[in-house]
Amino acid sequence: MMNELLEKSEEYLYFVFRVFVGLLFAQHGAQKLLGWFGGKAMPLISMMGVAGIIELVGGLLLTLGLLTRFTALVTAVEMLAAYFMAHAPNGLAPIMNKGELALLYFASFLVLSAHGAKKWGLDNLWKK
Repeated sequence: MMNELLEKSEEYLYFVFRVFVGLLFAQHGAQKLLGWFGGKAMPLISMMGVAGIIELVGGLLLTLGLLTRFTALVTAVEMLAAYFMAHAPNGLAPIMNKGELALLYFASFLVLSAHGAKKWGLDNLWKK
């Protein structure tokens, strides 16, 4: 019974997953670029500025389901780079080096790149 319910809800749950991941990731970009959510605006021509652009634009594209697979791959690479540049030098255990969020985003982006936008994404407009 549980499997049947989950299978019927799969498209809805994936949509919620994609939108949540996209909006949450976009907030990190808004912190870096706009100084929102307790952040400090960084210069666009800096490593943090480029990261902010990828996060804000990438998060919004993922939320809309637009260029989903490509965007998810770009953001996954960014999170891997962030982990190894900012977190791994402080130790290998993600919980200790505060890199668990970067790795969770990395894993989420791998799922999004494998599955694409699915049913309620703007990528579907290109198929028609």
